[in-house]
Amino acid sequence: MPEPHALPARGRVGVLLPRDLPVRDVLPYARRAEELGFEQLWVVEDLGWRGGIAQAATVLAATTKITVGVGILPAGARNVCFAAMELATLAQLHPGRLIAGVGHGMPGWMRQAGAWPAGPLTLIKEYATALRRLLRGEPGPADGRYVRCEGVVLTETPATEAVPPVVLGVRGPRSQAAAGEVADGLLLAEPAAPAYVTASLHRLGPTAAGKHPEIITYDAAAVDDDEEAALTRVRAGLEAIGEPDRAAHIDPLPFAAELRAHRAACPDGREFARTMPAAWVRELSIAGTPDQARAAIDARHAAGATGVVLAPAGPAAPASLDALARALPRRP
Repeated sequence: MPEPHALPARGRVGVLLPRDLPVRDVLPYARRAEELGFEQLWVVEDLGWRGGIAQAATVLAATTKITVGVGILPAGARNVCFAAMELATLAQLHPGRLIAGVGHGMPGWMRQAGAWPAGPLTLIKEYATALRRLLRGEPGPADGRYVRCEGVVLTETPATEAVPPVVLGVRGPRSQAAAGEVADGLLLAEPAAPAYVTASLHRLGPTAAGKHPEIITYDAAAVDDDEEAALTRVRAGLEAIGEPDRAAHIDPLPFAAELRAHRAACPDGREFARTMPAAWVRELSIAGTPDQARAAIDARHAAGATGVVLAPAGPAAPASLDALARALPRRP
């Protein structure tokens, strides 16, 4: 029986299922991740790519023990009642192996889909509150500004110990504080340097889950015996981190002002990442030799992360997982 999520284990390491992975490689990739000892596999739901629920269901059915996270379901695009039904079904069929990530969604994509609300913070608070209640088999709360499910009850729900945690994939201080009120923790997009993890935990405060919030981090990752080769490969995953929407990630860093000045001096993100000092690359990614990458993972766990997720840099293929697995913590 998989362990329940009520008190999340410390020190988990996961890997991201790349959104551009050829479809023929999706299941081999998931199975290889499990074979290598990764404890979590996270799927993404980006507009125009693949659906998060469909990926999660297929991966769960094709594996036996790895936990699958959905990161993230955009609240404005999925009716909470039907999202709860989908997630409850997965949690019934694969107890203890699911984490549900919910977020605002990228504003540009959400506007394209006609699903960006006037009050995104209000929506996500109402959504997370209702989703967690429905997954527990409780009646939906009173109708709010956006979420309407008063009195709805799911007849098919997972056992209490298998109810999936709901984490919010949000960046801003107000949204992270809201997660402390209505969710089980946070999903921190890349880059998630230890200083950002610490700052996010501070904003989170006490959570709806109690004293043990889930804190999942994403980071671009590359592992190689040649440190310089790994750093070179991971730089492509850092091209966007100097943009305004990553400000919350950068603000806690001791070199935040220098990083912004460097971005302002570069014509584009590619040049910004290519010429970034190696020390910044190490801080903002999980890259280097196996020992260096392992130390970066340990630093995120020490800062409060319950799960550290590696987003492979470079060509995505099942074979690419073997190099990343060399950074997994050594088990007794």
